[in-house]
Amino acid sequence: MGDILAHESELLGLVKEYLDFAEFEDTLKTFSKECKMKGKPLSKTAGGSLKDSKSLIIQKNLITAFDNGDQKVFFSLWEEHVPSSIRDHDSLAQKLEFYLHIHFAIYLLKHSIGRPDKEDLDERISYFRTYLETKGAALSQTTEFLPFYALPFVPNPMVHPSFKELFQDSWTPELKLKLEKFLALIFKASNTPKLLTLYKENGQSNKETSQQLHQQLVEAERRSMTYLKRYNKIQADYHNLIGVTAELVDSLEATVSGKMITPEYLQSVCVRLFSDQMRQSLAHSVDFTRPGTASTMLRASLAPGKLKDVPLLPSLDYEKLKKDLILGSDRLKAFLLQALRWRLTTSHPGEQRETVLEAYIGNDLLDCHSHSQRTVLQLLHSKSEVVRQYMARLINAFASLAGGRLYLAQSTKVLRMLEERLKEEDEDIVTRENVLGALQKFSLRRPLQTAMIRDGLIFWLIDILKEPDCLSDYTLEYSVALLMNLCLRSAGKNMCAKVAGLVLKVLSDLLGHENHEIQPYVNGALYSILSIPSIREEARAMGMEDILRCFIKEGNAEMVRQIEFIIKQLNSEELLDGVLESDDDEDEDDEEDHDTMEADLDKDELIQPQLGELSGEKLLTTEYLGIMTNTGKTRRKGLVGVQQSAHEPLRRPVTPGGHRTAVLEDHPISPQMAQHARKGSVPLLTSTHPPGYKGGEPSTSEPCASCSGLPSCSHPRTHVSGPVSAPPAGLIAAINPSSDPAPA
Repeated sequence: MGDILAHESELLGLVKEYLDFAEFEDTLKTFSKECKMKGKPLSKTAGGSLKDSKSLIIQKNLITAFDNGDQKVFFSLWEEHVPSSIRDHDSLAQKLEFYLHIHFAIYLLKHSIGRPDKEDLDERISYFRTYLETKGAALSQTTEFLPFYALPFVPNPMVHPSFKELFQDSWTPELKLKLEKFLALIFKASNTPKLLTLYKENGQSNKETSQQLHQQLVEAERRSMTYLKRYNKIQADYHNLIGVTAELVDSLEATVSGKMITPEYLQSVCVRLFSDQMRQSLAHSVDFTRPGTASTMLRASLAPGKLKDVPLLPSLDYEKLKKDLILGSDRLKAFLLQALRWRLTTSHPGEQRETVLEAYIGNDLLDCHSHSQRTVLQLLHSKSEVVRQYMARLINAFASLAGGRLYLAQSTKVLRMLEERLKEEDEDIVTRENVLGALQKFSLRRPLQTAMIRDGLIFWLIDILKEPDCLSDYTLEYSVALLMNLCLRSAGKNMCAKVAGLVLKVLSDLLGHENHEIQPYVNGALYSILSIPSIREEARAMGMEDILRCFIKEGNAEMVRQIEFIIKQLNSEELLDGVLESDDDEDEDDEEDHDTMEADLDKDELIQPQLGELSGEKLLTTEYLGIMTNTGKTRRKGLVGVQQSAHEPLRRPVTPGGHRTAVLEDHPISPQMAQHARKGSVPLLTSTHPPGYKGGEPSTSEPCASCSGLPSCSHPRTHVSGPVSAPPAGLIAAINPSSDPAPA
C-alpha cells in the first residue's frame, strides 16, 4: 500500500495526461474534480502544454516558409524537427518531400510578376537537381515521379504538357493541405502520452518477439535448404573426382612393372585419397601390388553408403478426415487443412514426400473426382476467411509438385473454382496470392493454359496490372508471370490483339516499375505479342520504340540486350501466314517433372493451438490414424526422362531453374524459378520445337553459324551450354513461324 501511495500522484498524472490527449473533456473535468474532493495530488503537466505550444510555433513557421517560397528556411526546419527515421523510411513523407522540392523549384515561375530573376531561378533549379541526384534518386524507379526528373532540363516547364498539372491553380493549395495534415500527425505523434507509450512497449513486446522468432525460423529453413544444395553439389563433385582418380590410378598401375613408380609410393598416393577413417585399414589390409586393386577400391568408394533412413509418415483414415473437413467446425477444418499442408511442405523431399502425395491423390483428398453435392473443394468458398485461406494454401502446395498438378488438372472444376475465387476474393490478400500462385503453376500445362485463355483470364490480369503499386510483390510477380505464359500461346496473343493499346500501355508502364523481379516476364510478354502485325502497328503508333530506348539508357547490360531484341521484333515486317488460327496439340505433355515447394506456403499462420488443443502431425496421428498402408515406392522415372545431352535440342517443356542453363523460347516459366535471369547470367534460349522438328524426332542439323542467336534465323539450332550470342535470359527467342509445325 505504501508503494501505491508513493507513486499515486504520478499515476493520476498519467491518467489525466491521457484523457487530455484523447480529448475526453467531460471525463477529465469529473476526474480532476473528484481527485480534488478526495485530496488526491495530481502531478503537474505543464511540460505537455509547453510542448504543444512549441509544436504549434514550428508548424506555423513551416507553413509560412512554404507560402513565401523560402526553401532554405523551410528545409532547415524540416530536417531539424521531422525525425530522420520518418524522412528516410516513411513512403508518405518521402513522396511529400519530393513534391515540396518541386514547389520551391517552380515557385518563381508561378508567383513572379513578369520574368523571374534568372539567378534566383537557376539557384532553385540547381538545388532541385542536387536533390534528384542524391536523396531523391530513391524514387527514380517509381512511375509517378519519373517525368519530374526531366524538369531541371526543360527550358520552359510552364508550356510543357508533362508539367501542366503543376501550374494549375489547385495544385499548390492541395499540396499545402497535405503538408498541414502531415505536420499535425507528426507533432501529435511526438506528444504521445506516457501511458500510451508504456502500453505499446509492453503490450506489443510478446507479439514482436513471436514475429522475430518466426522470421528467424524461416531464415534458418532457407539457410538449411541452401546448405543442403551445396552439400549435394560437393558430393557430386567428390564422386566425379574419385572416378577420374580411378582412371589415373589404372594408368599408374600399368607402369609398376617398369619400376618407374614403386608399389609403396602408389600405395601411399591411393591411401591419401580415402577418408581418414579408411586409411589405416586400407594401408595394412590391401595388397596394392596386385593389378587393379587401387582402381577397384576407388570405384568401390563411389557406391553410396547406407543413407540415413527417412521413415514414412503414418497412414491416415482419409474417410474420417474428409468427413470432418466437410461437416466439422470451422476451427477444426482450419487445423486439418493446416496439418495436411504441413505434411506436404515439411516432409523430406524424395520417397517420404512422394508417399504423402500418392496417399492424398489415391484417396482423392480434395474430392476432385467426387460428384457429391458437398465436397472438400467447396471449402474454397467457405464463409470463414481462415478456412478459405488455408484451402487455397493447400491447393497451392499441391500445384507446387508435378504429381499434384497432374491430379488437379484432371478435372476442370478445380480450375473454374480457382478462377472464381481469384476474381471474387477481396478480403484476404494471402488467399488471393495462393490462388494466383496455383493458377500460375497450372499455366505450365497446355490444356489448362487453353482453358484460362478461353475464360478471359488475360483481361482480368491486364485490369489488375493497371495499378501495380496497389499489389503485393507476390501478386505482382505471379500476375505478370502468368500473363507472359498465356501470351506465349497463339490464342493468348489473339486475346491481347483485341485490346492491343491497353496491353501495350500496361506492359510499357511495368518496364519502369521498381520491382525488378518482374522484368524478365514483362520483356517476354512484350516480345511474344509483338509477333502479331496488328499489335506491332499499334505499338509503333504509340511510340513504343522511343519508350524502350529510354530504358536502354537506364537499364543494366542484361536489360539492354533484352530491350534491343524487343525493338528488333517491333521493327520486324514478318507475317504469320494464318498460324494464329491453328489449334495447339493439347495431348502433348509439355511439363517437366519438377517440384518446387515455396517457403511462403507456411508464412504468417492465422491460427495457433490453445492449451491442450491438438494441431499439425499430432492432430493427424492422434485422431485420424489409419491402417498402415504406406510402403516404399520406387522413385518416379520422370526425372530421369528429362535428362539429356547438353548438345541435344530440348524436346519437352521445362521450368526455369529446374533446367539449369536455359529458359525455353515460347515456353512457360514460374517466378520462383527465374534465378539465372535475375542474377544476370545469359543461358541460351532454345526451342521446344525447333524448325527441323518433325514427328517427335529432334533435328540433327547443326546451327547456322552466320545466323547464330539472331531472332529471324529459320535454321535449326541445337542447345549449347556455354555463353553464346543469343537473346538474354527471360526473353522469348523468335522462330520463323512458317517452318514451325507446332506454334505456341
